[in-house]
Amino acid sequence: MEAFDKLPAEINHLVSSFSSIPVVGDLMHGITQYTFWLIVSSIVLLIIMFAFAKRVAVVPRGRFANAVEYVIEYLENDVGVGILGKESWRRHLPFLGTLFMFIVVNNIIGIIPGMNMAATATVVMPLVFAVWVLIQYWITAAREKGLWGYIRDECFPKGVPWPVYILLAPIQLCELVLIRPASLTIRLFANMISGHLLVASCLAFAQYWVIDATNKLAGIPVGALWFVFGLVLTLFEAFVAFLQAYVFAILSTVYISMSYPEE
Repeated sequence: MEAFDKLPAEINHLVSSFSSIPVVGDLMHGITQYTFWLIVSSIVLLIIMFAFAKRVAVVPRGRFANAVEYVIEYLENDVGVGILGKESWRRHLPFLGTLFMFIVVNNIIGIIPGMNMAATATVVMPLVFAVWVLIQYWITAAREKGLWGYIRDECFPKGVPWPVYILLAPIQLCELVLIRPASLTIRLFANMISGHLLVASCLAFAQYWVIDATNKLAGIPVGALWFVFGLVLTLFEAFVAFLQAYVFAILSTVYISMSYPEE
């Protein structure tokens, strides 16, 4: 029962570890740990891209060049051409590729020991990505259909009885402006923060049973089990890091494709 008596304090400590802590300056005007790792992830991604650019060849050589080439080709074929079509994918691939890779790098940073402060584990960064997507598909719609043409096609689809428009039009407009960005934001943020909390909880229990528990004979085996469970969840979170970046990129592409006229 001793472990459960200390559980509320451990939970409070765990939750407080996700609070913003200034690394440079103060909390209002300085750089928090989330901003710091966001800058680090940006630098890492730039280094990867510049290193790849220097190795670009007709036939890529080396595992690094082949790995980056595979990611780009996958985004081109399955995300770009597969959803947007052969006419439009080139315009949007740089945006979608940047979005996917930036989210992956930030998600992976969140599971590295000592660096588990990913910007995607806060609601702000996924919201910025979602607003970025919102701006992209509205700009595309205004260019391809005209602003009113896009709103008319989405809010007043053909073949629907006119009384239904009274209910349908505000719902569709709400989807275009709020629901799509909210779904992108909540999906990415909730998956990343829940993964961090699960892993951190397992490691906190492991630390308690191995170090703080009074009965070491029983505590060490239980702590070892919690530690193994934490490692398994860490591997699963690495898979989720790639999966959520892929889902975000796919949904962003679908929203952009819906801004084009139907063929």
